[in-house]
Amino acid sequence: MPEHYDSLETRDPGEREKSLLAALQGHIAHAKLNAPGWSRILADVDPQAVRDRATLARLPVTRKSDLPSLQKTALPFGGLNAIPSARMGRIFVSPGPIYDPGGTGPDWGRTSRALFAAGFRAGDVAVNTFAYHFTPAGAVFESGAVALGCAVVAAGTGQTETQVSTIADLRANAYIGTPSFLKLIVEKADELGADVTCLEKAAVGAEYLPPALRTAMKERGIRVLQSYASADVGMIAYESEALEGMILDEGLLLEIVRVGTGEPVEPGEVGEVVVTSFNADYPLIRFGTGDLSAVLPGASPCGRTNTRIRGWLGRADQATKVKGMFVHPAQVAEVAKRHGEILKARLVVDNPDGSDRMTLRCEVRGEPAEGLSAAIGDTLRNVTKLRGEVMLVLPGELPNDGKVIEDAKKYG
Repeated sequence: MPEHYDSLETRDPGEREKSLLAALQGHIAHAKLNAPGWSRILADVDPQAVRDRATLARLPVTRKSDLPSLQKTALPFGGLNAIPSARMGRIFVSPGPIYDPGGTGPDWGRTSRALFAAGFRAGDVAVNTFAYHFTPAGAVFESGAVALGCAVVAAGTGQTETQVSTIADLRANAYIGTPSFLKLIVEKADELGADVTCLEKAAVGAEYLPPALRTAMKERGIRVLQSYASADVGMIAYESEALEGMILDEGLLLEIVRVGTGEPVEPGEVGEVVVTSFNADYPLIRFGTGDLSAVLPGASPCGRTNTRIRGWLGRADQATKVKGMFVHPAQVAEVAKRHGEILKARLVVDNPDGSDRMTLRCEVRGEPAEGLSAAIGDTLRNVTKLRGEVMLVLPGELPNDGKVIEDAKKYG
């Protein structure tokens, strides 16, 4: 079997970077010209001035959490669509509610590359157990499998016994869906005495894949690989047989930024996943997914040369209520911004005596100046309207987990 989907996966990283950045100016110009929402968001941006990652990082971040309010003002897509909604082909509904487009082009959500890495090939019979109702996962993964030449069983969710009998009858050799539902299916097959040994490969996502489950499936002869996608962006990254991190999809520019800001973090540091998608129908420029991850150094042993990330590491939406008031990561970032000595800050919220307490832990350069803690405390109070303690720590002492606010409150 061919090892790679196409030559783009193995090209020189410098060539890839040059190609993506070269396309960026035209893509931004296209978005401003054809999508009213982007015309407003990027009103002060000259597309020709966005020449590299440094200038890209100056553009505003539009976050997934912004979509409900944007869409309320301009249904259904907040003006971020560059073609009329009637030409999108499909309109999905995600919780929020958030309306997501599903274009008519082949593999519009770019899932075929991830499915290929999971071993899917022309002639496979794939049972697709992702939902087809309202949300896009079922349709998006079906599109990718069909593009590879697979026959897709549009199974959808639930009805475990019917899933088992269908797999057994059709001798389906491939599974698409969540890892937990795969476990339920094989356990139900055991219970019913049904033969599903035809299953050889599984492309899973949408939830955590426990290592023990991967191992258990491998012992049954089912190779399980996972991917990371979202309803708005489509495929973001996926595992290969190397099982060393997730490889970024070829159609994206990735940034990892400090939570609450749009500033890129140092290589290897955990932060929010921000992507620029080169989808001409639904351009997303510096789109904050709200997910945490980090870049892994080097290239995958499988031969794919694109950036690798550690996978999904949690949510960046860390707003926490303190004494009845919400404190947001952007406020912590504002405190740090006002004191140049702060390298990194983390607000810990606990309730040792049943009353909420804030402690801002700050990594600072060199020997802190006298009165620095008090000055930072004043700024913290001015920004959040709440009093908090300040603790100065050495560089590198705070955990590398992407958390800007740690909710350590205990109840009961």
